[in-house]
Amino acid sequence: MEALRIYTEKPYQLQGEVIISGAKNAVLPALAASLLTAEEVHLTNIPLVKDVQTMLTLLAELGAEYNLKKKSIAIRTKKILSEQAPYQLVRAMRASILVLGPLLARRGRAVVALPGGCAIGTRPVDLHITGLQRLGADIKIEHGYIVAEARRLKGAEFEFEKKTVTGTENLVMAAALARGETVLKNCALEPEVSSLCELLVKMGARIDGIGEETLRIRGVEELGPASHRIIPDRIEAGTFLVAAALTGGDLVLREVEPAHLQALVDRLTFSGARIEKAGRRSLRIIGSQEIKPQDVTTAPYPGFPTDMQAQFMVLMTQASGTSIITETIFDRRFAHANELIRLGASIEIQGDKAIVRGRTPLSGAEVVATDLRASACLVLAGLVATGQTTINDIEHLDRGYEKIEEKLKTLGVKIDRLKNNNNHRMGAKHE
Repeated sequence: MEALRIYTEKPYQLQGEVIISGAKNAVLPALAASLLTAEEVHLTNIPLVKDVQTMLTLLAELGAEYNLKKKSIAIRTKKILSEQAPYQLVRAMRASILVLGPLLARRGRAVVALPGGCAIGTRPVDLHITGLQRLGADIKIEHGYIVAEARRLKGAEFEFEKKTVTGTENLVMAAALARGETVLKNCALEPEVSSLCELLVKMGARIDGIGEETLRIRGVEELGPASHRIIPDRIEAGTFLVAAALTGGDLVLREVEPAHLQALVDRLTFSGARIEKAGRRSLRIIGSQEIKPQDVTTAPYPGFPTDMQAQFMVLMTQASGTSIITETIFDRRFAHANELIRLGASIEIQGDKAIVRGRTPLSGAEVVATDLRASACLVLAGLVATGQTTINDIEHLDRGYEKIEEKLKTLGVKIDRLKNNNNHRMGAKHE
């Protein structure tokens, strides 16, 4: 297991510029969409993270051929050689469920293992299944696999009981090749969903209502080649914005989409940070010496993102008062709180709420990353914890952040990656 170690001799004030990578949560559905055509799909601004490699390994298993060069990839699946997404690959990454819709739409059959991924609570795929059944699929669950069949999907109307990003993406991709018109209601509004729809339109899909809660998809016989640039990663950008606010730094973020960050920008501004545009695709943040406490509730986009909840919790440990963070998207997404407590934070968990009492001094210790965003929050905590902070099990971090330690080094942080770190604290639990 690898680890990151942060050395904090005196308080950091992050200074400089950082270039934000392409969005992990946008490139994964875009790669899955390549299964819908026998022609080549060319994607640029690819983030070189572990989840991308996992998805490419899965697509290669299904018959895809690809050429990855620096930040771009050309991928083509002339013929689907297998309709089965095996458990050993799907369990490593929940987003693997995104091959279900494309496989079913193009091949007529899909066998996809029930997904795994981060240990952040129950994330059922029932809406994927009921939506595809509404489009005419025959679906059974057998031996831990979703077995779906349909000679050709048929357009229908379907309303999601609650917003689901991957559920919306799966059904949009499936509907693109269905016969007739599909109307999807209560769709997720996340920018990653709109980015996927824009790619599908470039491939020849007919989609109305992009960026709205109701999507109308008129199925076509086949899709063709396309080129598409992956949008910036709003969660990576948000993580660096919080890092600057936390350390009272002065940081410029390049290659961002400011509109995608508005909910977080509003919260950081309320807590005292000054944020301004520094160009069309750039933001500058200047942190305050006093961080104001506030209550935050996670919500689907355009609300405050659940993927920023852990990072914001670190910020509130250094606020001048008590804050309440309410998590409404996932249950059991407060595992990072126990690790922050090890560093000296004062946090009390009451159901779906975390009561964070600041300002508490943090001191370096050995901690364990429990999921992707928890990993990032522990890195942030290490920036303000005196002494050495060692974050174990950072394979979670590598799933979604591209060389985060290298980016932090350019901002003045003393941070090292430790290979094969075996110095886990006694009694630590790993999920």
